[in-house]
Amino acid sequence: MTTQTPSQILPPVPEDAPTLHALQARFRPVFEHIARGAAERERTRTLAHDAIARLRDSGFTALRVPRHFGGLGATVEQLFALLVELAEADSNVAQILRPHFGFLDRVLIDRDAAAQARWLPLAAQGAVFGNATTETGAGAVGALQTTLVPDTGPETGWWRLDGRKFYSTGALYADWVTVVARAVVPGREDETVHAIVPTRQPGVQRLDDWRGFGQRLTGSGTTVLDRVRVPEADVMRFPRARPTPLVAYFQLFHLATLAGIARALRRDAVDYVRARRRVFSHGSAALPKDDPLVQQIVGQLGATAYLAEVVAADVAAALGRIARERAQGHEIPLEELDALELRTAQAQVAVAEPVLQAAARLFEVGGSSALAEDLALDRHWRNARTLASHNPVLYKARSVGDILLNDARPVYYWNVGVAG
Repeated sequence: MTTQTPSQILPPVPEDAPTLHALQARFRPVFEHIARGAAERERTRTLAHDAIARLRDSGFTALRVPRHFGGLGATVEQLFALLVELAEADSNVAQILRPHFGFLDRVLIDRDAAAQARWLPLAAQGAVFGNATTETGAGAVGALQTTLVPDTGPETGWWRLDGRKFYSTGALYADWVTVVARAVVPGREDETVHAIVPTRQPGVQRLDDWRGFGQRLTGSGTTVLDRVRVPEADVMRFPRARPTPLVAYFQLFHLATLAGIARALRRDAVDYVRARRRVFSHGSAALPKDDPLVQQIVGQLGATAYLAEVVAADVAAALGRIARERAQGHEIPLEELDALELRTAQAQVAVAEPVLQAAARLFEVGGSSALAEDLALDRHWRNARTLASHNPVLYKARSVGDILLNDARPVYYWNVGVAG
């Protein structure tokens, strides 16, 4: 299986796309503001409503919306380069927007004209989209307990949505939430669909009950749906059986956030060491910044940040090429989709462990003062560990090995539940 060489004929970047330099100049002041409050938000568990509002008001949430729909028309590569910077400022905030950008790019890549006309102008006007996909409990693997059934009211063309979701990333901050449900119609085979509902609609309840030790501010708790009415126009049907670049897209979001954490580790190590004056009697210099052992640790942190950012950019380039092909109406050959999925899986395996190690190694640059709660340096490891646990790295590594050894197909779709 040949999987690593991209096509030599690259689809052009749209002529009206902004430059990355212009986008960085526009959004870096927003990122800097978000970074200044990151440690305090983490320490006090203050939800990031202000950060999301600033990103929305600055146009960041409309980055990928094409200009003719009122957005900025940025490329996939530009989006992920900026997401690395945002994750460096606060990885919670970057993770909050994963379902938002994933939904928009799904609409773009699937090229459904009606869906684009419905949702992209809303995003250009500042609408933020959250996620309600995963269910907990003892349900069978692949079985959805959330249902969408025809409404029995006087109006036709309406559905009723009922269920309970967890890991609802971004839902606390969102105007709309995409809910994966099982459409149940008598006499038909059940169908997996996405129902997009306003978060303030009657019957929608968002609970701030995420209990993970990392990514504490992402709103990844429970969404309750109780007899929520949904019009047919707001039910989307995506193919679930065929390969898609969107699996790689959602994984790349984690990679970009991990790269941002790695950059934050480098930044915080440098800031901490430069300001430090106390040394150990058995150290090797009069100032910590001159101690060769400290310099080595900081150098390792810098190398990890470099590795993570380069790997994320490499995957983004492959994904961006495919997104532009799709935008031009071209179907993507199966071997190219398989190559993208393999590239992304290898990237996850390559990046996750070094970033986790770097987040622990950070504390080698100083003494007990590095443990101060006001610095909240532990958030980097906790957040990286949480990201690396979403799609467990050991299964990705096994999948890569199976592909390389046995020409196995990539695993595009997976579910969590009780076997048997």
